Amino acid sequence: MGDDRRQRIEDGRATLGIELGSTRIKAVLIDEDHVPLASGDHEWENAFVDGRWTYSLEDVETGLRAAYAALVADVESQYGVRPTTFRALGVSAMMHGYLAFDAAGELLVPFRTWRNTSTGPAAEALSERLGFNIPLRWSVAHLYQAVLDEEPHVAEVARVTTLAGYVHHRLTGHDVLGVGDASGMFPIDPATRDYDAAMLETADEMLGAGAGAGAGADTGTSTGIRALFPEVLVAGQDAGALTPEGAAWLDPTGALEPGVPLCPPEGDAGTGMVATNAVAPRTGNVSVGTSIFAMVVLERAMAQAHEELDVVTTPAGDAVAMVHCNNGASEIAAWARVFGRFAEAAGTPLDIDHVYATLLAEAEQADPDAGGLLSYNYLAGEPVTHVEAGRPLLVRGAGSAFTLGNLVRAEVQGAFATLAIGMDVLAEEDVRVDRMTAHGGLFRTPGTPQRLLAAALRVPVALEETAGEGGAWGIAVLAAYLEHAGDTDLTTHLAERVFGGDAVHVADPDEHDVAGFRTYLERFRAGLPLQAAAVAATTRDEVATTHDAATMRDATTDEPETTAGADPSLPAVKEPTR
Repeated sequence: MGDDRRQRIEDGRATLGIELGSTRIKAVLIDEDHVPLASGDHEWENAFVDGRWTYSLEDVETGLRAAYAALVADVESQYGVRPTTFRALGVSAMMHGYLAFDAAGELLVPFRTWRNTSTGPAAEALSERLGFNIPLRWSVAHLYQAVLDEEPHVAEVARVTTLAGYVHHRLTGHDVLGVGDASGMFPIDPATRDYDAAMLETADEMLGAGAGAGAGADTGTSTGIRALFPEVLVAGQDAGALTPEGAAWLDPTGALEPGVPLCPPEGDAGTGMVATNAVAPRTGNVSVGTSIFAMVVLERAMAQAHEELDVVTTPAGDAVAMVHCNNGASEIAAWARVFGRFAEAAGTPLDIDHVYATLLAEAEQADPDAGGLLSYNYLAGEPVTHVEAGRPLLVRGAGSAFTLGNLVRAEVQGAFATLAIGMDVLAEEDVRVDRMTAHGGLFRTPGTPQRLLAAALRVPVALEETAGEGGAWGIAVLAAYLEHAGDTDLTTHLAERVFGGDAVHVADPDEHDVAGFRTYLERFRAGLPLQAAAVAATTRDEVATTHDAATMRDATTDEPETTAGADPSLPAVKEPTR
């Protein structure tokens, strides 16, 4: 088997996927059966610069090269061969945000990531005029906010893209996006799998001549959002090939040859759907990491817009309702570190997986409602619950049962509570979900997290064996799909060729757990005003700075990652949440 794999790699029959996550860049190489052959990664952190969260393009370049070099080293270590070409290649990255370039291709302002919440007035105005929820993190909200703020760079904007779009452009020279990633820039019409034409017209009227004047300055082409934003492609479409310049950019050693075909670049939400086989109507997935979000593929359009919900698409262009919560498992990770340090101080050090397993085993025996304890995991503001700035809190009454099990259960249920509030909105729209597939490091410990999530969402929750491979594996699967797109649709391809033989572990909602969580959720809703009081009592006057990095488990893989905590003082001024 090792010799066969070596030959596949040497012949260029393996497929490469690269994903730029919020705290880690990962590269995965897969064979023709979609089985991982090798991987490499690079940890990185966002920076808080001049009031905004960002990554420098220099860090993008060095991080990509480091992840690719680590993958090559893994291949050489395992198979004794250095890859020089691939069957196909795909790039994915965290969605949304704002990367604006002038006509010469120069970055006009530092990359503004999904984490920034300074776009409230723009998001509110766009949502009202378009009749469609535009969240704070969407690219069009960042662009319109720059117009409203009369930022000098706006008149020079010739191109706006996402992080995946930027990397793909560097590799191929093509300014394109997969429809899933594009749906986090501007609303997509499911009928055309392209930006919604009527909404484009309205948004252009709102932005006026101030935005994109640089788009046609030298060419005489029309301006407006369509001219600024990338061309939209669906899964399986040709998105260009690796150029000599792109090959040298990714691999400065010169070993990587140009000519590799690339699939459309996608966002991390889309690759998460692929990695969990959740692209068909009435299916969905939940990703738990630094943030937590659920994706549900819709059978029909929703009756109205909801500020708790994004409507994005699958990589094939089908409409998806997305509940995105800024705060995920970071607070659980913080408690795990505390208990890990206690074990070390007591002379019985435990690895982090053992710490999680011990704590979650206690939660298994806890009271269904966590014994009256209440936990908020709000390191940052939370638009779903209209909390503009957050503080982690643990609250209990004099009569609460303060046990280790109830503490852990309160933390896990607190991580799922905001997501459940958003999912309740979907239930009011009569959106049906047959099954949700969970992925993320929290689910490396079997049993309790899966069961508690099923109770929180009142839906069966599955764990696919391949879900732990993550978004880099998902984009590699999409790259491999390039050869099969003419034969079958993406849903059928995944079901029959990728996931056909995988084991699935399903947890059904337990009635006692459901009742306990609903009691817990009532307390959670009632206690939300505590957030404003905690912020008022602890906000400092000095300029916010990035927190120290803290080790936690990655949202889609089984490796630890480093993440900078969200600054609790953001946003600094009161803005509408959306």
